[in-house]
Amino acid sequence: MTDYPVEATYQFEFRRYQRQFQSPLHTSHGSWKVREGIILRLIDAMGKISYGEIAPVSWFGSESIEQAWNFCCQLPPKVTQGMIATIPDTLPACQFGFESALEVRDRESCLTYSGLLPAGEAALETWGKLWEKGYRTFKWKIGVEAIAEELEIFAKLMELPVSAKLRLDANGGLSYDRAQLWLQTCDRFAENPAGSVEVEYLEQPLAVEEFAAMLELSRCYQCAIALDESVATLKQLQECYAKGWRGIFIIKPAIAGFPSRLRRFCREYQIDAVFSSVFETEIGKSAALKLARELSSPNRTVGFGVDHLFAPEDSQWLERLWSTH
Repeated sequence: MTDYPVEATYQFEFRRYQRQFQSPLHTSHGSWKVREGIILRLIDAMGKISYGEIAPVSWFGSESIEQAWNFCCQLPPKVTQGMIATIPDTLPACQFGFESALEVRDRESCLTYSGLLPAGEAALETWGKLWEKGYRTFKWKIGVEAIAEELEIFAKLMELPVSAKLRLDANGGLSYDRAQLWLQTCDRFAENPAGSVEVEYLEQPLAVEEFAAMLELSRCYQCAIALDESVATLKQLQECYAKGWRGIFIIKPAIAGFPSRLRRFCREYQIDAVFSSVFETEIGKSAALKLARELSSPNRTVGFGVDHLFAPEDSQWLERLWSTH
C-alpha cells in the first residue's frame, strides 16, 4: 500500500499524447520514432488540479501504452486514493503516474545531467554541442553497429576533455564474449589514463535473463557494471538486490512503480542509484526529478539530458491537449 489515506476523492480525466523524436533513437532494441504516453488530471474537492504522467516502455519491462490506456478507460469519473493504492504491480507506469499526481512537487534543481549521445559516428558530431550547453557526463548507446566500428568510435570518444565522463549503454544487446571485450577495452584505458576520459560504467551489457553472468563480470573487471533493464520495476530491483547485486542500479522512476515504495526501498538499503529518463514530458520529469533529488547517489549525474532529442515543448501544449478532445 502507499502512504496516502483512502478517503480523498478526485475527478479523473486523461488524455493521450505523442511526441516525435527529432531523429529516430537507435538502440539494440531497435529504432524508436514516437514517444506515446498519457497525461492524467486529478481535481480534488477544493478544485485544485494536479497532473500525472503514464509513460510506459513495454520493451523495457513495463505495461504497454494500450494496457495503460485500457486501465484508464475502465476507471470511473471519480477515483479515490484507496483505488490508486490498489493499482496492480503489472501496471508500474500507471502506479507512478497516479501516485505522483498526488505528491507535492518542488521546483528546486540541484542536479547535474548526463547528455545522451546518438549511436554510431553521430556521437562524435554531437558531444561538442552538448559540451557547450554544460554537459560533462555523456551516455553513448552501443551494441547497435558492428563492434569493430564501435570500438573505433569509442577510442575517439576517449579523447574528449579529461574532465568528461562516459557511460556506455548496451541495452542488453551484447553477447558474453563482446561484453568481455568491452570491459577489457575499458580497463586498458583506465590503466593508461593520461589523456583519456573516465568510463563511469557499462550499462546492462547482457539480457535480463543473464543476471548471473553480469554478476560474474562485475567481479572480474575494474570497469563498473550498472543494471538497467534488469531493474526496470521495483519488483525487479528488489529481486536483484536479494540475489546479491551491490553495484550500480539505473532507476527509471516513471516505470518503476509507486514512488512511495521506491522511496522506502532506496532509503532502507542505501543502494548506488542513478536516476534516468524514459523520455517523459515535463509532467513526468518533474515527479521523477523529485525522487532523484531525494535518493540519488552523491556525485552521480542523473540521466535526464534528453531534451535535445525532441523539438522544444510549446508552453501551451498541456492546455491544448485538453481543449482538442
